[in-house]
Amino acid sequence: MKNIILPIILALSLFSCDKTANNSNQNIIVSDINNFWNAYDKITTTKDSTLQYKYLDSLYIQKGSLGLKGIMQARNYTPKDYIIAINNYPKFWTSIRQNTLKTDDYIDELNNGIEKIRAIYPKLKPAKMHFTIGALRTGGTYLDSLVLIGSEIAMADKNTVTSEFPKDIRAGRRKFFDSNPINNLVLLNVHEYVHTQQNELVHNLLSYCLHEGIAEFVSTKAMGVSSEVPAINYGKQNERVKNEFEKEMFYGNNVSQWLWSDAPNEFGVRDLGYYIGYIIAEINYNNAEDKQAIIKEMIELDYTNETQVEYFVNRTKFFSKSLEELYNDFDKSRPTILKIKQFQNNSISVNPNTKELTIEFSEPLNGHNTSVDYGNLGKDYFPKIIDRFWSSDNKSWTVKVDLEPNKHYQFLISNNFRTEKGTPLKEY
Repeated sequence: MKNIILPIILALSLFSCDKTANNSNQNIIVSDINNFWNAYDKITTTKDSTLQYKYLDSLYIQKGSLGLKGIMQARNYTPKDYIIAINNYPKFWTSIRQNTLKTDDYIDELNNGIEKIRAIYPKLKPAKMHFTIGALRTGGTYLDSLVLIGSEIAMADKNTVTSEFPKDIRAGRRKFFDSNPINNLVLLNVHEYVHTQQNELVHNLLSYCLHEGIAEFVSTKAMGVSSEVPAINYGKQNERVKNEFEKEMFYGNNVSQWLWSDAPNEFGVRDLGYYIGYIIAEINYNNAEDKQAIIKEMIELDYTNETQVEYFVNRTKFFSKSLEELYNDFDKSRPTILKIKQFQNNSISVNPNTKELTIEFSEPLNGHNTSVDYGNLGKDYFPKIIDRFWSSDNKSWTVKVDLEPNKHYQFLISNNFRTEKGTPLKEY
């Protein structure tokens, strides 16, 4: 099958393993925790922003482990993010501090968790767990062979204060903290450890969901526990989640509605993509005679091999149709560009005095998402755009241009244009 997935751009950088650890256990690095609180105590003694940034840099960032560098890159944390978080949420930081200092209490459990993964996947490669303090955008992630824990999220509990957070995220944070995430700290680390064993992603929603769902399924199997991700139980009880995912799987612009975000969706439950990947993994596992072989297949799934991914998904019969059939249904539903109003595409006799190019669509779009990019010929062939605006009915979009005579122009209208429901335009 060709091109069934719309690509999403995501940059990942690889780091090698940390060569040192300040803990006697070389697999688990916790030095960033104390470094953060030393910096925090100095930062909160002054209102001078220059001094605050100096303390953050010298006492935390410069002393940081490879894990701190990794989580800052993985979540695009900047010094400004840290200073804003420290200054705006003092009650939160006070309420979370003691929990983050309990990492030593979990070392034996964490090492046992690693051995439990090895028991069901003997090819387990070494990885290191880094406990860091982030700026409130992740409880856990990974980068290459590094497990990266954002302890300010991962080690929260029902007593963690959320009253200072902005209204639009306060309820979600409260609900999450009330579930006592610190109680699932070991499972979180095992989940992220599984990620360090998986293959490189293809950046589309289905691959993301499989990647997360497989890591969650394998980690729960290794630990012999049930998943604590609310989305998984919710999805199992609500078939409408699957039905909606089938419609949106190929959008390419809606990851935040399914993963890693408090972005609103029609279900009011975050991270439902975990359920999609988890249930596909679970069905594959339950149908397999050789359980260790299927665990190996899941972990080693090649996301760049479309045939392999299709087979892994289609044989479960979880979706109502094959991936190819679902993609064809989706492709037929997409809006298209009917024409350029002022001349035909590929015209070679365009008046250079043309001041506007009007793109007409097959149906109304949402009136705000746009994207014009270079074509294959590159930036030297891109027209100079002076302004842009929508028609009143959102069925056309106009750019004001300044054209030169005897020049070849080319540009791409991308699939970031979309309908109100999020269906992406066919590129033109």
